[in-house]
Amino acid sequence: MIPLMTGFAKLTQHKAHGTSLAAIIFTALVGAGTYFLHGAVDWKIAAVLAVGAILTARLGALYAHSLPEKKLKKAFGFFLVVVSVLVIVKALIPGADHAPSFWVSLLIFLSTGAATGFLSGMMGVGGGTVMIPPMVILAGMSQHLAQGTSLLAMVPVSISGALTHYRLGNVQVDLVPGLVVGAVVGGYLGGTAANLLPDLYLKLIFSAVLVWLSLKYIRK
Repeated sequence: MIPLMTGFAKLTQHKAHGTSLAAIIFTALVGAGTYFLHGAVDWKIAAVLAVGAILTARLGALYAHSLPEKKLKKAFGFFLVVVSVLVIVKALIPGADHAPSFWVSLLIFLSTGAATGFLSGMMGVGGGTVMIPPMVILAGMSQHLAQGTSLLAMVPVSISGALTHYRLGNVQVDLVPGLVVGAVVGGYLGGTAANLLPDLYLKLIFSAVLVWLSLKYIRK
């Protein structure tokens, strides 16, 4: 959404981040519901992720507001590079498919949630680009379960970040209704399509999209 809003709707980077978070609330709701119907959502893990993320989402939004436009664009591009590399090398990490102990998992999910809240509020992105790599790489979750669980966790996190951006004047309110309609339709179709794809193909598609976006922003 952010490249489309800055490229076609001519929004500033700050407003694109805030407006995208407002739409992500509804994308996450519909997407999580679709994954839940396919049995690919863990409510307990989503709650742990959300607790850590809600506490830091507002801080991320405030930090993004303080950055100059050019620095925010560059930061967004490099952020996507790191995430795409993590997903691509996942298969090369020994033991990545084995779930750690309960306490280690709890620490991973709390830390992931806190990092997600800050970066989501700052970058205006959903939980997938932030939450999924550590959930898959460190906690040994399947790609489908990680995606469904992260969507559910992002509902309260997106609300927190979007409200902060709104108070700072970083939400283009007139665009939100159209984005919501598209998010509802896209969330259902995307969630359904994802659960029809093999795990490996889903990882490759996910990584390819992130690489394309990151190169676009770094060039700017």
